[in-house]
Amino acid sequence: MKIITSLVALSLFSAVSFSASAAQLVTNDQAQNLQPMGVINVSGVNGVSMDIRQKLSDKADSMGAKSYRVIEAHNDGAYHAAAEIYQ
Repeated sequence: MKIITSLVALSLFSAVSFSASAAQLVTNDQAQNLQPMGVINVSGVNGVSMDIRQKLSDKADSMGAKSYRVIEAHNDGAYHAAAEIYQ
């Protein structure tokens, strides 16, 4: 039981820590008030849509972006997604 409690606490802490610095997904309406920085792409990501969002967020972070908007996503055996990033 202690292991489960520890894992839950660690997961919650990680989620809180991660969300404080991660680039945030925004809608088309929200993006209208932001300054674009460019476009990023991720390919070959196997998994669910949350995996793709995580990869996009990580890449946006690495480029210094605070937010991103998905502009293309498809699955042809492996996912491909493109996003516009914003300051």
